Amino acid sequence: MSDNKLLQAILDGQTSIKKEVGDLKEEMKRGFENVNERLDKQGAQLAYLEDDAPTRDEHDDLEKRVGKLENKTASL
Repeated sequence: MSDNKLLQAILDGQTSIKKEVGDLKEEMKRGFENVNERLDKQGAQLAYLEDDAPTRDEHDDLEKRVGKLENKTASL
């Protein structure tokens, strides 16, 4: 094999590797974008859920009210 053919074969191999790496990079970028979108949605859902959750004081007040109702129904 002549030197020119050998060098051309090496160059062709490097070119194909560079293309494959570029394609893989784009695929990974799209994958991370999808993951980021899902994380953003989950973060928003968690924030909304946290806003709807009762505070510790509200929970304690509710527990007292339920206790009063239990006592009233038990005495009937």
